Amino acid sequence: MRSMFIAAACLAGIAIPVVAQQAMQVPGARDATRVKAGSYKLDSNHAQVAWRVNHLGFNDYFGLFGSPTGTLTLDPAKPAAASVSIELPIAMIGTSNEKLTAHLLGADFFDAAKFPTATFKSTNVKVAGETAKVTGDLTIKGVTKSVVLDVAFSGAGAGPPQAGGKDTVGFHAETKIKRSDFGISYGIPFVPDEVPLQISAAFERQ
Repeated sequence: MRSMFIAAACLAGIAIPVVAQQAMQVPGARDATRVKAGSYKLDSNHAQVAWRVNHLGFNDYFGLFGSPTGTLTLDPAKPAAASVSIELPIAMIGTSNEKLTAHLLGADFFDAAKFPTATFKSTNVKVAGETAKVTGDLTIKGVTKSVVLDVAFSGAGAGPPQAGGKDTVGFHAETKIKRSDFGISYGIPFVPDEVPLQISAAFERQ
């Protein structure tokens, strides 16, 4: 009998955290019905722009831009009327090599001291289900070119209470740009002109 009580107690001890875990839910979900109309602010702590280039034909190298700021105006009843504006601080570029990071910030590449910010402002949005093509003006080093972002809705919902509980919506996007279009030709053709970008962004309703 005693062994039965011990076994029951052990099972109860296991069941309690399992039930607690089952009761907890991830705040966001890929459910477009959760998206609410309004003005949103980019969650700078959870937004990144990743880039990837090949080095001398041997292997690919990766880097990130972090801490962007921006706004999004969105109405799920009129998704094509959405607009987004982003500012990207060039100084927040990150690589795994300090010398490379310093070189990228210098005049050969982004010349961050003279051009500290890159910007993107949407000009047109074409929606197809939970994806969209967002055309906009991208400005780097004072040069503005039109680019198209392939955007996919990735999640929506209310954030956790301890973080303010704000309605949040997230997107993934990708595009390709030619750095020579923006006056960044250093290293071509040893490092490709065309650079793919991957963007992950969350916006909080204000």
